[in-house]
Parts: sequence; C-alpha cells; structure tokens
Amino acid sequence: MTYYLIAGERSGDLHGANLIRGIRAHDTDAHCRAYGGEQMEAAGAIIVRHYREMAFMGFVEVAKNLGTIRRIMRECQADLLAHRPDVLILIDYAGFNLRMARFAKKHGIRVFYYISPKVWAWNPGRAWNIKAAVDTLFTIFPFETEFFAKYDYTVKYVGNPLLDALADHVPDPAFRAQLTPDSKPIVALLPGSRRQEIASMLPVMLETTRQFPAYQFVVSAVSNLPGVLYDRYMADYPEVRRVTDAAYDLLHVSEAALVTSGTATLETALLNVPEVVLYKTTRVFYEIGRRIMTVPFISLVNLIADRELVRELIHDCTPTRAADELRLVLVGGPRRNEVLAGYAEVQEKMGEAGASERAGQQMVELLRAATA
Repeated sequence: MTYYLIAGERSGDLHGANLIRGIRAHDTDAHCRAYGGEQMEAAGAIIVRHYREMAFMGFVEVAKNLGTIRRIMRECQADLLAHRPDVLILIDYAGFNLRMARFAKKHGIRVFYYISPKVWAWNPGRAWNIKAAVDTLFTIFPFETEFFAKYDYTVKYVGNPLLDALADHVPDPAFRAQLTPDSKPIVALLPGSRRQEIASMLPVMLETTRQFPAYQFVVSAVSNLPGVLYDRYMADYPEVRRVTDAAYDLLHVSEAALVTSGTATLETALLNVPEVVLYKTTRVFYEIGRRIMTVPFISLVNLIADRELVRELIHDCTPTRAADELRLVLVGGPRRNEVLAGYAEVQEKMGEAGASERAGQQMVELLRAATA
C-alpha cells in the first residue's frame, strides 16, 4: 500500500521515521512518500520537501511567510493528487496539516492523524474540525481520550512515541569524558530546535550560567540550524560548551537542565533530569494567552502530572528567576527529590514503549479492512 506522510518539524521527523518502521513491520511492500527530513528518509521514505522549509513559529513569523506557506501547500496538494496514496498520514503540525486533512477528505483520500493537534490547550472547538476531516485519530497522551469523548469522537490511544526513541537510544559511555575533562557537574541548556526559539531563549539561558561558576553548562544544538546562529549568542561565553544532535547523551550526564517549553520538557523528565521550563513572552501576551488557554500549564510534564511539578517561567522568564529556580533542583536543592518522585508518577502514566509499532500495525489493519 502507499502512504503519504507530512511532518513539518524536527520532532515530527523523528516520530514519522519510527512510524514508518512500524508500518513496514506489518506491510513489507509499503511505499512511503513524505514531507519530512533525514530521519524519515533513513526509514525509507521518499522526501518531497524538507521540514526546515516549513518550520515557521509564532504569529509574526507565520504572517511574514504566508506567501511561502501558501505556495508550499499548493505544491503539496498537487503532489498528493498526482500520487493519490491509500492514506494521508499527518503528524502534529496543526496549522498546515488540518488544511491538508480537509483537502484530502474533499478529494476522497483517507486521512489518519498521528499526534493530535493540541486543541485541548486552546480553541477546543477545533475538535469538531478534526472529527469532520480525519478518519482516524491516533493519540499519544492518556488524557486526550477523555477530551475527544466530549465531542463524541472515539480516538485510538497508542502510547507516546518518545518512549520508543528513548528505548532505542544507547548512551555513549565516552560522552562525558569527551565533553569535558574536568569533574564539574553538568547542566544542560535546551533552547529549542527553531531559529526563533534560539534567538529568544538562548540569551536568557546563557546569562543564567554566570551565576554558577562551579558548573559546566552545555548547549544542546541541532544540525538543522546553522552553527553561526549559536556562535552569535555564545561568543561572550567561552566557558559554555556545545554539542549537536546529542540531547539524549547530554541529558544522561546532566545534573539538571534549563529547557524551552516543548517536547524536550517531557524527554528531560523521562530521563530523570530535574528541570526548569522557560518560555519568554511579554506580560501582555502572557495575559492574553492565559485567557485563551484551556489548560493550566504549558509544559507536557505538568499537564500529565496534573500539577506544577516542574517550575514554569513565562512572563517572569529572566536570568535571575531562572537561576533561583535552578538552584532548587540541583543536587542538595530542596525541590530536587520532589521533582524526581513526580517524574516516577509521570512515567507510570505514560505506559510502555511500542507506540510507533502499535500505531503502524493499527494503520495497516484499518487500510486492509477498508480494501477487503
């Protein structure tokens, strides 16, 4: 059977790659065509366009690039109709993918959605749009089943693919020694994987490091962004090191972490590294967001824990506040054991690895039943 996948971000590329492997475990003749990246390509997909050309973040950035986004969407729609797959599989990336879902539905192409748009966070009424355009929704958080049930929409909860990525990762035993020869404890800085996140969050994280001379700080960089972008901000911090595409190895040797809100907050928790979650915005935008959001937290860790297990700094995201909160979760800090105990609860709620394989199997079975 033929599968057309669309992932517009780095994390979607990772989960798309694992999903492709899950599909191929049950459909050895699977042909996959995709908007994605290197990882999906390595899993066997033909990549039509790289996600880096689509990763626009925030209202301003999206508005500035509307022309590009519309052109890419028209090209994607034309390519989809030219190949008419057995199914279109959409991976997160709601703004683009929900439009593609409606387009595919209109043209009689079956639609699966893997990793639901976060409509439970804001504008929950969009759940009706998902129900109308998506044949089957595969969710990755346990609370999503109850949420969509309110809209009379039965979803398939398959577990979280992050557990698959973590289970597949084998820590490099030489990583610590190669990173730094001294014995200073390490604190990881995870500023995000988008250009706008680096510009906003990395300066705050770097300024925070000045208050901790006894620690070695290490920035987790990503290869889909140019090294000169990091150089621009790190030039005045020669003592801060940088690694690229090695977040899991870095977290394995870290005592704590400063993390930009996003998927990395959950990865950090699953690797048992106490963290402080940062997201920089103005007080005005914070107040607006607080009024339109339908959930009390921005980090996945706290949403799953159903309480503020890890500290979230948003309107007060400053180096001083970040330093204050970081001290509380370092070894000997008064909140460290509380956070680690909470992580155990989060991990229990998350369940076991195997989400990608389960999702792949169910997708293949649904398609075979539809064509039987």
